[in-house]
Amino acid sequence: MVEFSLISVFLCGLVLVLALLLKYLRKQSNHENLPHGSMGLPFCGETLGFLKPHESFSLGSFLQQRCSRYGKVFKSHLFGSPTIVSCDCDFNMFILQNEGKLFEADYPKVMHYILGNLSLIVVTGDLHKKLRSTAVSFVCAAKCQSTFLPSVEKLALSSVNSWRHSKQVGFYVEAKKFTICAMLKLLLDINPDKPLGSEILENFETYMSGFISFPLNIPGTTFSNAVKARIRLSSIVKEIIIKRRRGDNVGSSEGEGLLNVILSKPNLCVEEMVSIVLDLMFGGYETTAKLLSLIAYFLGQSPDLLERLKEEHQVIRKSKVDGESLNWEDFKQMKFTLDVINEATRYGNVVKFLHRKAIRDVKFKDFVIPAGWKVLPILSAGHLDPLFHENPSKFDPSRWEDTSTCKKVTAFGGGSRLCPGADIARVEIAFFLHHLVLNYRWKIKSDDCPLAIPYVEFTQGLLLDLEKLSS
Repeated sequence: MVEFSLISVFLCGLVLVLALLLKYLRKQSNHENLPHGSMGLPFCGETLGFLKPHESFSLGSFLQQRCSRYGKVFKSHLFGSPTIVSCDCDFNMFILQNEGKLFEADYPKVMHYILGNLSLIVVTGDLHKKLRSTAVSFVCAAKCQSTFLPSVEKLALSSVNSWRHSKQVGFYVEAKKFTICAMLKLLLDINPDKPLGSEILENFETYMSGFISFPLNIPGTTFSNAVKARIRLSSIVKEIIIKRRRGDNVGSSEGEGLLNVILSKPNLCVEEMVSIVLDLMFGGYETTAKLLSLIAYFLGQSPDLLERLKEEHQVIRKSKVDGESLNWEDFKQMKFTLDVINEATRYGNVVKFLHRKAIRDVKFKDFVIPAGWKVLPILSAGHLDPLFHENPSKFDPSRWEDTSTCKKVTAFGGGSRLCPGADIARVEIAFFLHHLVLNYRWKIKSDDCPLAIPYVEFTQGLLLDLEKLSS
């Protein structure tokens, strides 16, 4: 009898919760002049459908179906909030250009657990401006530092040479090794093969695994381990900062790297410095490795483009004496290489969408977005729109010969949140490709296409069959 009463109470409570939730959802969707759409199921809304993995060079069935049914701007309920989803290029640009005025970053709370509350990705307002200015200063200093290009090329050459006896390589893993080692050397001047470097790399791998894990913060889960790894990384970087401030050359092989750029900012507290270091490592590692892997994937399916890229780099190499390093003038000569990189950003879509929130009621064309509603500009929608790109489902670097193409691609974001490290990423990728195409040709080992999950992943590691080229 007691058991029956408890079950009755539980069921009554569940019905009440569902009724309140449905009332809330109905109220949220009854604003005037909202775009058409569906709020989906109680609790999860349409989040599971939105996050369904699909090829990164497509919109996926969720967006295709809703754009066909409701138009390029539609309402939904995603990530626990009533949401406006935009596949409209004009509206997406409007959102990016009105950062801090009409819209602000609004990433799910689970991202705060991994990134930290001081991360550039999640902070807003004056704090974002302060931290971003430091990141921009770092990037400017990196491009001016005399050891930057030689360090990047040395790491790229070391990575490529390590495969000389291999018939097959997991390229995605190798790309991640290269990019994190480059950031470790550039930022902290720490060699990855040293004990401190190995400790940072090990924790960073655990930290990054949290971004594609189920967000369950229970001891032993991948997500929980990632949160703990970030705490350990913060502690290591904080100790390095404190020691460098008092003149100790901890872990450094030659000098202070570019950490001194961050240390020179008097308006930053130690915790903000730590967060900037981790943000720079995250940005320089994750997106660069994914973009480099996308290029290897697309070129592996396009022998003609690979041959044309090789010819460009043969010309550059022939202009160098034996053993001479690449320089900025060589980089400027890599015109087709940059077209390949830019086309991979458009077609591969490393970043599919952004998380924003309307600060106040916003009117755009015939609809109104209520204050507090989440807004998701889908960057990939513009990249794959035939109104802006002829034959958008084709990987075609030659489209970048038209200088207006860059205005139609927002792979690195836009407005005040435009990625400050995009140029560094291009240099690292271009130098890596220089030695890759002069030493190997390759084929994709298996059907391992890039998937949006929602961030780009190669679930099988992008296995490549390698063929070593003669000198």
